[in-house]
Amino acid sequence: MKKFDIDNGNVFDWGKTSQDYAKFRDIYPPEFYQMLIHRNIGTMRQNILDLGTGTGVIPRNMYSYGAHWTGIDIAENQIAQAQILAKTNNMQIDFQAVSAEECHFPENHFDIVTACQCFWYFDPEKLMPILKRILKPEGRLCILQMEWLPFEDKTALASENLVLKYNPEWSGAGETRHPVLIPEHILKDMELIHHEEWDIEIPFTRETWNGRMKACRGVGASLSESDLKTWEREHQALLERIVPQTFNILHYVAMAELRLK
Repeated sequence: MKKFDIDNGNVFDWGKTSQDYAKFRDIYPPEFYQMLIHRNIGTMRQNILDLGTGTGVIPRNMYSYGAHWTGIDIAENQIAQAQILAKTNNMQIDFQAVSAEECHFPENHFDIVTACQCFWYFDPEKLMPILKRILKPEGRLCILQMEWLPFEDKTALASENLVLKYNPEWSGAGETRHPVLIPEHILKDMELIHHEEWDIEIPFTRETWNGRMKACRGVGASLSESDLKTWEREHQALLERIVPQTFNILHYVAMAELRLK
């Protein structure tokens, strides 16, 4: 994938990091999913499409609440991992390797579309006509993200700085709290009906935080194999110096819920 406004246009491939993604990026806490249930997202008999599903984290973690989930992602390796994990847990989830801007589903098919940690990768001008077609009348779009806060968490900052040492064009560093940013092309046809933002401490070990960082766009999805190995050795040594075996990383959660006008 390549976008001029992400990583200065450098190519990245989530498929390169799918195994680490499956192992280390399923980190959303119970409060995250309860936030969605409180908004009646993912509940019994709903038909939901998860855009940029990756390894199917959202559909798999919300499967027990009774909705029927479809997950799509442009990276075939991500979908392969999602299918393996769903099958292992006896989950009937329809995972498909297709981009959000090229998906073909029946009209008025979905009650809700979700997009977690991925909406900035889409072309809203191309996506909005698709959403208008596949969502039911007054169907909803839920955009989600959870980011660490490097300027308030020294471990997150140190890890970010090491990523930038190996990948100075990575534009994922320096996150601060803010509501979900909604493109104008989406707001032309949808109205914002709810948003919320809150802080949370996410627990990690040295191994799981190293894995989480390795599975980010600036590392596993971008670096060469040799640079990735060198980065990982240096990151592991860094964590041994600055943190105990278990620790927390400060994050903030943000969600925006929109409805078709």
